[in-house]
Amino acid sequence: MRAFSLFFEELKAMVTNRKILIPVIAVLFIPVLYSGMFLWAFWDPYGHLDELPVAVVNNDKGAVFNGEKLEIGDELVKNLKENKQFSWHFVDEEEGEKGLKNQKYYMVIKIPENFSKNATTLQDEHPKKMELIYMPNESFNFLSAQIGSTAVEKIKEEVSNTLTATYAETMFDNIKKVAKGLNDAGEGAGKLHDGIVIAKDGSTEIYKNLRVLAEKSIAFKDGLQTAASGSERLNHGLDELNNGFAQLKDGQARLLEGAKKAETGSKQLAGGLQQSLAGMEEINEKLPQLTNGAARLKEGASNLSVSLEQWRQGAEQTKAGAVQVSAGLEKMVTQLDAMISQTVDPQEKAMLETLKNNVKQLAEGSKKVSGGMEQLSTGAAALKNGASQLASGATQLYNGQLALSNGMKRLIAGQEQLAAGADTLAVGQTKLVQGLTTFGEKMNEAKSGVEQLASGSGQLSSGLNELASGSNQLQGGVNKLASGSSELADGMGKLDKGSNELATKLKDGAKEVGNVKANKDVYNMFAKPVEVENKKMNEVPNYGTGFAPYFLSLGLFVGALLLSIVFPLREPAGVPSSGISWFVGKFGVLMIAGVIQALLADTVLLAGLGIDVQSVPMFILFSIITSLTFIALIQFLVTTLGDPGRFVGIVILILQLTTSAGTFPLELIPKVLQPFNAWLPMTYSVFGFKAVISSGDFAFMWKNAFILLGFTIILATGTILYFTIKHKRQFHSMMEDAAETPKAL
Repeated sequence: MRAFSLFFEELKAMVTNRKILIPVIAVLFIPVLYSGMFLWAFWDPYGHLDELPVAVVNNDKGAVFNGEKLEIGDELVKNLKENKQFSWHFVDEEEGEKGLKNQKYYMVIKIPENFSKNATTLQDEHPKKMELIYMPNESFNFLSAQIGSTAVEKIKEEVSNTLTATYAETMFDNIKKVAKGLNDAGEGAGKLHDGIVIAKDGSTEIYKNLRVLAEKSIAFKDGLQTAASGSERLNHGLDELNNGFAQLKDGQARLLEGAKKAETGSKQLAGGLQQSLAGMEEINEKLPQLTNGAARLKEGASNLSVSLEQWRQGAEQTKAGAVQVSAGLEKMVTQLDAMISQTVDPQEKAMLETLKNNVKQLAEGSKKVSGGMEQLSTGAAALKNGASQLASGATQLYNGQLALSNGMKRLIAGQEQLAAGADTLAVGQTKLVQGLTTFGEKMNEAKSGVEQLASGSGQLSSGLNELASGSNQLQGGVNKLASGSSELADGMGKLDKGSNELATKLKDGAKEVGNVKANKDVYNMFAKPVEVENKKMNEVPNYGTGFAPYFLSLGLFVGALLLSIVFPLREPAGVPSSGISWFVGKFGVLMIAGVIQALLADTVLLAGLGIDVQSVPMFILFSIITSLTFIALIQFLVTTLGDPGRFVGIVILILQLTTSAGTFPLELIPKVLQPFNAWLPMTYSVFGFKAVISSGDFAFMWKNAFILLGFTIILATGTILYFTIKHKRQFHSMMEDAAETPKAL
């Protein structure tokens, strides 16, 4: 039982002591801050890749293939412009390499000038593969280089798949066309051979029938005279038909014009109805959200009214407490006056005077708190009335949203029926216009045929007369044709022999085309037409080296934070002569510890893990500068704020771990966190370590070192200023007494 009573005493002591309660509350929030900030910052970095700047250099000069211009580089650039995977910057080669070196771009993708030309070498004996040149700056951000490598492989795969499909489609289409053409030619030659045999047999039959033709030519002459008489009547009828066509064409033109206008209107009607229907459906989709929002607004307004009443009651209680505190403080002032009058020691009297002034200030502040609480109570009552009105309006809004949702469903159903009818009307109108157009075309053809028929009928009349006179000549020609038919039969025999040879050769050619084989290089070109050449700038050999700047900075900061726990940063070992001597005494010890921490960490990395750096002395020097900067920051926070300063230091550490770009690039974290990057020292320690470990850019390292030294000077100045003020308050009278004692003796 005694154990439980002691537990409650400890709990009461913690709750009633503000110096203990506030740090405990702060510590309770550290896991939430740490885990929450990390998860928020790195929740979905790959979802922000469209913010990562990547340069694309297109040097492709294009090529000509099968008489057509081939621009594969331009096609790739066009596809990348539509691709939102990265923030693409299309630049020339000089600007791309300069931006990569100056850390404007995380990587450069270069398309060489022979990119399209190599694509045309598929059917060469030794085809050349296309190359994409990938240039990451691994020292800038190691993880972005790995992300970019995966993305470039994906681009390579997409281009390869497209080219392989194109190669296969083009090649096999051509082979099929050639083979089909040769087969068709072979079949045609066979048919030619069959036709020649038939023609040969027919020539003999012609010879026989020519004799019959000669005998019938006399009867043909009499029939020609009858045909000439009928052609005159045909001419008269054609004139009347031509006049009717003119009237029909005029009416068809007017009908077609009207049908086209109706077609345009029906299409506009259908398009408008579709747009209207899409808009209504989108509104209908949002209505449930709006109705839910109105319901939540209604519930929130009711809760707000209750909370405001509780707030007003709390303000009244706080006001009463402030009045009691003020009265107690005034009594304390009276008691302090009595103690001052009874105290003889000047130092105690000065301390009591200071305490009295502080108590007076607390009494005045308590009165102000009482007045402020009264105003808060009045404002809470007014807010409660407004919240009640808000709840009533939210209820009306919710009911109206339900009615709107039901009406919108009926409106969409009617709109869908109307849109379907409009589409049917548009289709029918289009078919009408097409039919009228076809009718007009055919009518023009008919009219042209009538005109030709009329012209031909006149020619027929005159031709019949000439034919009658030429029938006598036909008799003589028939005799000559009979003699020539025998010569035709001889020629047919020779043609038959040649056609057999043609059919044989064509089929042999088709077989040879079908047996064409490619070599191993062509197969490889088909499978992998594109390769990636990785030209790394400032190559980082492994993940350990890539993340060393981040984790070394983290270790040095945590070391500085832990020093503030084991070493007192405020209380001097003796009486300091000034604020500066107080600072030098404290910072001197911390500096020695910070240098040792940096040397130990560097020794483990260099000798234990075998990390490869560009310069060991520069690496050690920069580690010491970083350690001293973090120590100066922690000393300033803990010296000026006490234990809350350590909590602030942990918050700063969490911000630095998420915004220093030591893991993911800065562009991949939430934008609200990105501005912190430039204001926190770990950003510059990470940059400097990357330079001295990977890139060897010592000018960039010194730039970041000077920034860290600037942080150190500013923070040390703040600490010195605090110690100077503290020294005047705490040790000034003691120093004066010490100086006056020898004089008195």
